[in-house]
Amino acid sequence: MSVEIQGILSEIIFKNESNGYTVAIVETEEAQATIVGYMPMINTGETFNFCGKWIVHPTYGEQLEIVSYKRIMPNTIEGIEKYLASGIIKGIGPKTAKRIVDQFGKETLDMMQYTPHLLTKVSGIGDAKAKKIAEAFREQREVSEVILFLQEYGVTPKYAIKIYKQYKENTIAYIQENPYRLADDIFGIGFKIADAIAKRMGLNPTSPYRIMCGVKFILAQYNLEGNTFTPREELMEDTAKTLEVKKELVEDAIMQLAIAHEIHLENLEGKIVVFAMPLFYAETYVCKKLIEMAQVDLKSLSEDLDEEIAEIEKNEDIVLANNQRNAIKEATKNGVLVVTGGPGTGKTTTINSIIKMFENHNLTMALAAPTGRAAKRMSEATGREAKTIHRLLEYAYMDEGGGMSFGKNEEEPLASDVVIIDEMSMVDIRLMHALLKALLPETRLILVGDVDQLPSVGPGNVLRDIIDSSVIKVVKLDEIFRQARESMIIVNAHKINKGEYPYINKKEKDFYFIKKRSQEHVVQTIKELCKERLPKFNHCDPVKNIQVLTPMKKGQVGMFQLNNALQEILNPKSPLKEEKKMKDKIFRVGDKVMQMKNNYNLKWKTEKGTSGEGVFNGDFGYIQSIDVEEKEMSILFDEEKWVNYDFSQLDELELAYCITIHKSQGSEFPIVIMPTFWGPPMLLTRNLLYTAVTRAKQLVVMVGIEASLKNMVDNHRIIQRNSGLGIRLKRFLTENLIEF
Repeated sequence: MSVEIQGILSEIIFKNESNGYTVAIVETEEAQATIVGYMPMINTGETFNFCGKWIVHPTYGEQLEIVSYKRIMPNTIEGIEKYLASGIIKGIGPKTAKRIVDQFGKETLDMMQYTPHLLTKVSGIGDAKAKKIAEAFREQREVSEVILFLQEYGVTPKYAIKIYKQYKENTIAYIQENPYRLADDIFGIGFKIADAIAKRMGLNPTSPYRIMCGVKFILAQYNLEGNTFTPREELMEDTAKTLEVKKELVEDAIMQLAIAHEIHLENLEGKIVVFAMPLFYAETYVCKKLIEMAQVDLKSLSEDLDEEIAEIEKNEDIVLANNQRNAIKEATKNGVLVVTGGPGTGKTTTINSIIKMFENHNLTMALAAPTGRAAKRMSEATGREAKTIHRLLEYAYMDEGGGMSFGKNEEEPLASDVVIIDEMSMVDIRLMHALLKALLPETRLILVGDVDQLPSVGPGNVLRDIIDSSVIKVVKLDEIFRQARESMIIVNAHKINKGEYPYINKKEKDFYFIKKRSQEHVVQTIKELCKERLPKFNHCDPVKNIQVLTPMKKGQVGMFQLNNALQEILNPKSPLKEEKKMKDKIFRVGDKVMQMKNNYNLKWKTEKGTSGEGVFNGDFGYIQSIDVEEKEMSILFDEEKWVNYDFSQLDELELAYCITIHKSQGSEFPIVIMPTFWGPPMLLTRNLLYTAVTRAKQLVVMVGIEASLKNMVDNHRIIQRNSGLGIRLKRFLTENLIEF
């Protein structure tokens, strides 16, 4: 129920200067009230009319959560002086406020708005100071006007201040002219919010601004599905249907956007397609740079590679297969090389041997992977430092506006002679673009990955496109080594990949299937496996060594509900454990959590005294403490990095007793449990199952309906992505008749 109160702001308890989130005390005629919400540019001593709803905080009690507010300007000499003395106007303190009001009385605020040059009549205020005070007063008034204006259209003060910072004194005029510019210019305001604002403003639904913004919105939806382009006909039909306008109007809008270079139209294989400009630039650059690097004439490292490889085998006490030896040779000859293969085919041994070869010739190397977890695995496998690609390219805040960009680029390239990237299936076209921009043409680039795993979350199909193009040299490792053949996990991974049903429940092996007919029984069995059965028979830590992977987020066997069920049995509520409720989930001391986005500014430290910055998408941690008063949570990552999270950052975390298979890419776990149940065929595919199985090192246990498992094996639906990289590379091959 909406409530209105009017009063004087008597105390500000907390204020986040970056977004205006405030906790404050208001004195009304009847009582005192605590208010919370996004209220930028408010100060003690001011009078407001607040509108909101009462909520009850578990620690701090009843509070009014503010939805909107209106500043009430004072009209008495005492009120004006108190208002100016509050600090709201930069350059005016209590003493200056008194002198100004003594000079101008009740006319003070009108003077400051319309004739601020008269401030020079006040003792101690010269031309420069008068100008600064006038600018500060003007900005304060403008922000207030913007907040009031936007509140009418459902825009919160949090976004109002963002919008004002973008457009300054032109804010209201710009939005009245074209509210859809908000979707382009303000992070967090997309087409739907801009469209709602425009509708409330009475803008014509056939406005060209609306249709052009709608085209970009629909195009972005295709990009979110992994596509770098969209066929023009599909884009027109979907946009016309979504916006409920005629197709001809959408066609006109597409042409206007193309003329303005906001989108790119191109004929690919006889079909007119549409690119968002950043993806067009990324795709064409990646194609050009890959070809350039592949054609560089590299100096031969050795006259007798076979002898050097034999020496590596002797020193490392290994026997390489023919394709492994071939990969080492090709790495020395080619500017770009792809090494691909499934589990147990010796990718790690091959890469270690390639590294050894280059080290023997004193070449410098950089190792990287798309995620922190994958980079850590690469470090453990090679015994050398590996970074995330973002960290390798020094991705950080680069300007005063807070924008993130890569420190390594064409102007500041990486100095390494060789760059090796692991888990290439996870790299999208944008990240590949950033990587290649930072490489010199003569740098050797080695791309390692399993093309049969799930493709990248972001747009593009980089690894598959490169392999299928036949323009870049590829070595496929396809021999399963004897020791690997002992594992049913590896044997079954290859069977699944070939479309064959896996062996299950072979005695004394590592791949099991437990049949359960209902989702309730599946959940109950997974709980029993995690709590008792597997810890008892495998002597493992149920939290650290067992990972439940599921195909989906929602539903009874989805990530959210399974996490709640597993938290209940593995880390139950206790008066000895502090906890923090965050929306629909509870974080508790002892919980296993996962970082869900890259945060390059989170500081960490170790007990040994070392420190650094950066917690990455996919990193696992364990909650060590929760301080409700300080609003902080301490988490231990990688068994050594301590990180403090402010409660406002908790939306970056999820419980991680169960994670989605997509989120498991680049990780390995001792034991994997996976529910197999009915679900959308587009989701339950062979390569999803293959990815889940290949995450396990020691044991796979599947629980559910065997027919569902077989359906996943049969479902070889690789969701076709619209990606032009492979087309461009093949076009080059055809036109130039290059052979490898």
